[in-house]
Amino acid sequence: MEQITRTGLLLLLLCANAQAQERIYRCGNAYTNTVTEAQAKNCKLVEGANVTVVQGTRPAQKSAPAQASPASAGPRVNTQEQKSRDADARLILQSELKKAEARHAELLKEYNHGEPERLGNEARNYQRYLDRVDELKASLARNESDMAGIRRELERLPASPAAR
Repeated sequence: MEQITRTGLLLLLLCANAQAQERIYRCGNAYTNTVTEAQAKNCKLVEGANVTVVQGTRPAQKSAPAQASPASAGPRVNTQEQKSRDADARLILQSELKKAEARHAELLKEYNHGEPERLGNEARNYQRYLDRVDELKASLARNESDMAGIRRELERLPASPAAR
């Protein structure tokens, strides 16, 4: 019985080996097993390596970089409408900046130069107080960053007609 198993295993290995010995040629980044195609393209025989080829879509052809033309950028907006949009954006950003500045003033008042008043549940738990101080400090830093971002956005917008 053991001999039959060995013989069967040997036959199985020989069949698998025979299928794996098909010649593969490399043509640049492409592979083929067709001899005539390989000879026509001066492909090189791949030896001693397993090649796995996954079928998929062909890569896009390399072409000159696309030039962005005003027509392909989308529909144009007339000057008056663009000025109106810029003015609306400026008003929105200015209101957001005012809210952020008001929030910043509240946070500064609550932070009290790093020594905020203790709340009732912090009287016996000093770590809870320290955690709240750290949260306030982080909120202040985040709010300052937000205000700086809003100011940068305001600077990017064209000057408002009233400022001219």
